[in-house]
Amino acid sequence: MRTITRTITITKKDEITMRLVHYFITEKNYTPMIVRGVKDEIWLENQEENYKIIRINSNYIHNIEQLNDDIYKLKNVMHQIKHKTFAFTMNALNIYLDINEEIKIYDDKNIKNVFLKDISDTKNTAIATIFPGIEKKLLQDQEGLDLIINVTEDINAKTEKNNRVYEAIFKSKKIIVTYLLIAICFIMYLVSIVMGGTDAYTLYKLGAISSSAVKAGEVWRLLVGTFLHGGLFHLLINMYSLFIIGTQLETYLGKKNFLIVYLVSAISGSLMSCLFTLDAISIGASGAIFGLLGSFLYFGYHFRLFLGSVLKTQIIPLILINLIIGFTIPGIDNAAHVGGLIGGLLASMATGIKGKTSKSEKINGTIVLVLYLLFLSVMLFR
Repeated sequence: MRTITRTITITKKDEITMRLVHYFITEKNYTPMIVRGVKDEIWLENQEENYKIIRINSNYIHNIEQLNDDIYKLKNVMHQIKHKTFAFTMNALNIYLDINEEIKIYDDKNIKNVFLKDISDTKNTAIATIFPGIEKKLLQDQEGLDLIINVTEDINAKTEKNNRVYEAIFKSKKIIVTYLLIAICFIMYLVSIVMGGTDAYTLYKLGAISSSAVKAGEVWRLLVGTFLHGGLFHLLINMYSLFIIGTQLETYLGKKNFLIVYLVSAISGSLMSCLFTLDAISIGASGAIFGLLGSFLYFGYHFRLFLGSVLKTQIIPLILINLIIGFTIPGIDNAAHVGGLIGGLLASMATGIKGKTSKSEKINGTIVLVLYLLFLSVMLFR
């Protein structure tokens, strides 16, 4: 019987590329990017790293003019990514694998250019400075088919793990907390109607937020008052906003974290209201809803490659428009809106985002949130 053994050979550039991609994805949590109009290039991004973009270019650069054009193209792509990810600055590591050695490579603003002739050169280039120990973690022994199999399996395992995290966050879930909060607001509205209406006296008896009453010890008003509303139109507007924002955010954050963010936002908005609204009562869920918008900002920033357009076209304009309306039209408790917005943002830092927030970041967020609430309380009760 005759057997045929097939061997697979890969070029040195392909070998270097696979080893680098394997390291950056499995060790440094970079993810591949799709950049239109490129050939023989691999783009990777990780917004948590100092060098947010890594580009591996296998094209041959034969003169300085071509190098200049290539760097110009890189800068244009970086500008698009900055715009999409709301980044003020962005550093890129640009790795050339095939370049005329007579060309003197230079660094540009925010771009570190490196020529890698051989995989062993990593320890002698700026790559080793940026990623200490990289040469020890690169795949070394495998070649040919074994290298391809190992790289593919490891990257697939890493990608599958990330996909499970994304699926757990973004998949549809049964909404409970948002509907419960809406139901409580409607019940409180019906109670106010039964007890006499939505006049100031009735609302005060039910728990409207009053700076003097809170200072006198009725701190329960800080939360109860956020479930009261001054009329059917006021109620419907707030409940529609809560429905639209809450059903999305509850899916992303999970029920427990969503409830924490909502309640903290409500109390934060009430504390801020008490500091600036001294001669009137305050009611309504809008402070807590602004907190949900603040939470959406925090969540969207961590998933800005997925939600960047939503932040730019919906969330940020909605916040700005409502704040402007609040500052220009009398009778709107904008202090509660600002307080809720800050509270929601900080509460989201404390509760964290699955797959994105480390334990130390949650601890730091919790400390900042506690200090913020203590500051508002001290200012109110001094």
